[in-house]
Amino acid sequence: MDSDSTAMDNPIKNLAFGPVPSRRLGQSLGINNIPPKICTYSCVYCQVGRTLNMQSERMAFYKPEDVFQAVKEKIRESRGKNEPIDYLTFVPDGEPTLDQNLGVDIERLKSTGISVAVITNSSLIGRKDVRDDLKKADWVSVKIDAVSQGAWHKVNRPHGSLNLDRILNGILEFASSYKGELSTETMLIQNFNDDPDEIELISEFIGKFMPYKSYIAIPTRPPAEKYVEVPPENIVNRAYQIFNERMIPTEYLIGYEGNAFAFTGNIEEDLLSITSVHPMRQDAVHKLLEKAKVGWSVVKDLIEREKLIEVEYKKRKFYVRKLNHPPSSL
Repeated sequence: MDSDSTAMDNPIKNLAFGPVPSRRLGQSLGINNIPPKICTYSCVYCQVGRTLNMQSERMAFYKPEDVFQAVKEKIRESRGKNEPIDYLTFVPDGEPTLDQNLGVDIERLKSTGISVAVITNSSLIGRKDVRDDLKKADWVSVKIDAVSQGAWHKVNRPHGSLNLDRILNGILEFASSYKGELSTETMLIQNFNDDPDEIELISEFIGKFMPYKSYIAIPTRPPAEKYVEVPPENIVNRAYQIFNERMIPTEYLIGYEGNAFAFTGNIEEDLLSITSVHPMRQDAVHKLLEKAKVGWSVVKDLIEREKLIEVEYKKRKFYVRKLNHPPSSL
């Protein structure tokens, strides 16, 4: 157990996780290039809890060679278990563009022959160096939860140094020159950014650059704040219609992504690396345990050792890795 514990607590070992099922990218091998939980935002709906350390300046967190080796090893393990990988995705528990080595990481990872994706909250896209790094990826998702100051501050709770106009202009600048597939994601929160006026403003802005795909999302996992509520179905549908009226290619991101989480050889390591950025439903955990041919005692042991936390959301049980402190909704 001690050797496993050492491996699981090794931050380099945890730089890559999965593959996990993605509603947008198929089977996605995640890259966690930001230590927990450093971000430019502290979104009320964040699935891994409140931000522990808010910052807006880029810095180096891990050596590019460590990121590359961690991902290569996870690819090797996945292929050894016949687990498919459609994308290598930068989707950490913080904001990936805070990493000043992001561009170098992307260039190295493209040598694997697997497409590279980045899911960003867009907060630093007003910077040219960030746009240049993102242009190296094959697929980029930019977050646009609000375009008015009030809704932006309520939903995303940004670092005080950030400027919304600079972010929006940065998105337009990036979209005008990016050669890969660009998508947007808008997370709707009841009574925060789901009123028709805000949705009209968001759709008007997105209509200026017409992404490959625009996703309308709702919280499907335990949020950072207990008061976060999913908008009624008619509100979500209205948002879809507003986007559709502007001829924006729009899809919902409101369903469960499935239980096709990969087992790559060490069940405790897989559980903890996945749940550090991707809370897992109870049925998904059962499915992963079946792949590993082990029982629920593994989960009980991780909970007793305070490495894993059980939470309930919308009458379903989820499992989340414990960071420095549990999310506020626990």
